[in-house]
Amino acid sequence: MKNDKMKLQYRVNEQIHAREVRVVSEGNAEVMPTRKALDIARKEGVDLVEISPNAQPPVCRIIDYSKFLYQQKKHQKEMKQKQVKQDIKEIRFGPQTDEHDYQSS
Repeated sequence: MKNDKMKLQYRVNEQIHAREVRVVSEGNAEVMPTRKALDIARKEGVDLVEISPNAQPPVCRIIDYSKFLYQQKKHQKEMKQKQVKQDIKEIRFGPQTDEHDYQSS
């Protein structure tokens, strides 16, 4: 169920409807037509994944989509482990509680 939500978050290959995309790879970014980017991805045997759909033009990466999802899931798991959990302790005061019971020295 969770994995389905992650799959729907990114557009892949033919799901990308923009005319031009910015293809980002190690160290460089290039604006090209979507068809050309798809052809390059197919030749390399990987997928064209839309990373940032709101940018002008949308930002895409040529990567293996299943490996990308695995890395995203792994990163989210690490972030969840690094979260600090706060414990809230309760003190209950009754009518018999004196002032010296809750004051610390």
